[in-house]
Amino acid sequence: MTERSQIATSFLPLPGSAPVEWRVESGLSAYPDALAFMEARAEAIRSGAAGEMVWLVEHPPLYTAGTSARIEDLIEPGRFPVFAAGRGGEYTYHGPGQRVAYVMLDLKRRREDVRAFVAALEEWIIGTLATFNIRGERREDRVGVWVVRPDRPPLADGSPAEDKIAAIGIRLRRWVSFHGIAINVEPDLGHFSGIVPCGVSDHGVTSLVDLGLPLGMADLDLALKSAFEEVFGPATSSLIEAARKAG
Repeated sequence: MTERSQIATSFLPLPGSAPVEWRVESGLSAYPDALAFMEARAEAIRSGAAGEMVWLVEHPPLYTAGTSARIEDLIEPGRFPVFAAGRGGEYTYHGPGQRVAYVMLDLKRRREDVRAFVAALEEWIIGTLATFNIRGERREDRVGVWVVRPDRPPLADGSPAEDKIAAIGIRLRRWVSFHGIAINVEPDLGHFSGIVPCGVSDHGVTSLVDLGLPLGMADLDLALKSAFEEVFGPATSSLIEAARKAG
């Protein structure tokens, strides 16, 4: 099987397709409301009643369980609310200071290839991090994006320490994607200790600020949009985002 690092990651739409709606939500979004919105939007995209969307949100502190989540990886079940997400993957944390980008795309208008789609999401994150001179890397045995930490002691086997900076969890329904990616800007990294993040216990979790980059969410959002367009094609800001910026 071809490694994800060798897969072509271009997911441009068919010629003549409308730009992806790019929407940035202010405040903290309740997770059940976000799930309901994504479900409805994905159905509307498939029926032709709505266009593709990337929806950027922050959530209050919570844990989500993917379809492969193991109960023993929920170390502190009473710490934060836990939600069954319905996406692929295991347990993850969402909270303030973490940018969650929900990606609702019609892969029938792009590429009907799940592995390539995951690789494209990784490429999007890697391109975003490169804006800030951070080398994000993919791992064939672990979905997500990682950074090597030469400032920390090596692992027991002598390999370099590395931390996860971005998680990926997706779901497809009739080739419309939902759920998406999460990038750590400045969340409370201690909140990850209540779970085994994505089932990986041998490596840590980091953030842009933890890496010494005092960036705000707006800085990341600009980089996200630019890198998204390189992989997935044009995106246009929604009226909600325009109104937020004007206010």
